[in-house]
Amino acid sequence: MTTTDTLDTTFTRVLSVVAAARPFVLALAGVGLALALSGLLVLGSGKNPLVAYGSLASGALGSRDRIAVALNKATPYLLTATGVALCFRAQVINIGGEGQIAVGGLAATWVALALPDAPAGVLPIVAALVGALAGAAWAALAALVRLTRNVHEVLVTLLMNFIGVLFVSEMLHGELGEPGAGFPQSPLLARAAWLPRLVRETDLHVGILVAVAAVVAAHLLLWRTPFGFRLRLRGASAPAAIYAGVSMKRSLLSVMLVAGGLAGLAGALEVLGVHYRLIEGFSSGFGFTAVSIALIGGLNPLGVLPAGLFFAFLETGALAMQRAVAVPSPLVFVIQGLTMVFVLAAVALHAPARRA
Repeated sequence: MTTTDTLDTTFTRVLSVVAAARPFVLALAGVGLALALSGLLVLGSGKNPLVAYGSLASGALGSRDRIAVALNKATPYLLTATGVALCFRAQVINIGGEGQIAVGGLAATWVALALPDAPAGVLPIVAALVGALAGAAWAALAALVRLTRNVHEVLVTLLMNFIGVLFVSEMLHGELGEPGAGFPQSPLLARAAWLPRLVRETDLHVGILVAVAAVVAAHLLLWRTPFGFRLRLRGASAPAAIYAGVSMKRSLLSVMLVAGGLAGLAGALEVLGVHYRLIEGFSSGFGFTAVSIALIGGLNPLGVLPAGLFFAFLETGALAMQRAVAVPSPLVFVIQGLTMVFVLAAVALHAPARRA
C-alpha cells in the first residue's frame, strides 16, 4: 500500500469518526444552550445560577443514595423508551406508554397481593412477568382498534392512557385500596415481592440491570434479526415492505406487543422496587418523557440508554436544586423542557445530513 493510499484510508476513517460523533456533539451543544438559557432564568428569579447548578450536580451525583435514586428513575424511562423507539422505527406512533405502565403496575400488585406466601425468589419474577403481559395486552387492544376500526394509533393510545390511569384509580378506590389510608393506595406488599437490592444501604434495585438488558436485547432484535429488518423496512417504505411480503397488520401488532410488554414491565418494576405498593398516579409523566427520550436517542435502543440516564439524573438533580436553592418549582420543569427542546432540535439538525 502506497503512502497516498494510507493517507486516503486514514482520512476516510477520520471522516467516519467525525460523522458518527456529529449527533453527540450536537446533542451536547443543545444541552449547553438549554443550561445557559435556564441559567438566565435562574438569575432572573434572584438566584445564583452557579450555586443552582452546583446543587443540581450534587443532587444527582453527590452520593450513592442520589445515584441510586437516579438509576431507579431511569429504569422505567429506559424500558418504555425502548419500546417507543421500536414502534417509531416501524412508523407505528405509540404514545400509550403511560397507560401501559399503569396497567402493568396494577397487574403486578394484584399478583403480589394474591400470593403473599410465595417464595421470595419467585414472587417478584412472576409479578413482573404478569405486569409485562398486562402491558402487552393493553397495547394489543390499541393495535386491534387500529386494525379493525382504522382509528389511528396516535388517538387510540393517547386516549387509552387516560383509561388505564382511571382504571387504576378506580381499583384503588375499591377492592385494592388500603382501608383507612388517607391517599388512594394499595396495602404494602409482602417483603417477598420486593425486588432485590443491588447495593447495600441504598434503594437501588435490580430493575436497572433488567432495563439495560432490555436495551441490548432490543438493539439485537432491531439490527440482527429478520423481525427487526421487517420493522425497519416497514418504517422506511411501506410499499417496499408490502412488495417484500411483510405483513403490515402482523408487524404492527407484533411491535405493539413488544412495546406494551416493556412498558408493563416498567410499571411492575416501579411498584415492586420503589413504592412497594400501588399508588394513584405513580405512572404520571413516564410515558410522555419516554417519547422524548426515544427521539433524542435517535430511535436506536443503544441511543436510548444515554438519553434515559441523562434525563433521570437531570430530574433527580433538578429536584435537589429546588430544595437546596429554593428555585421556584415551575422553573425546574422549564429547565427540563428547554433541555428536551434544544436536544431534539440538535437531533433534527442531524437528520437531513443522515438522510443525505
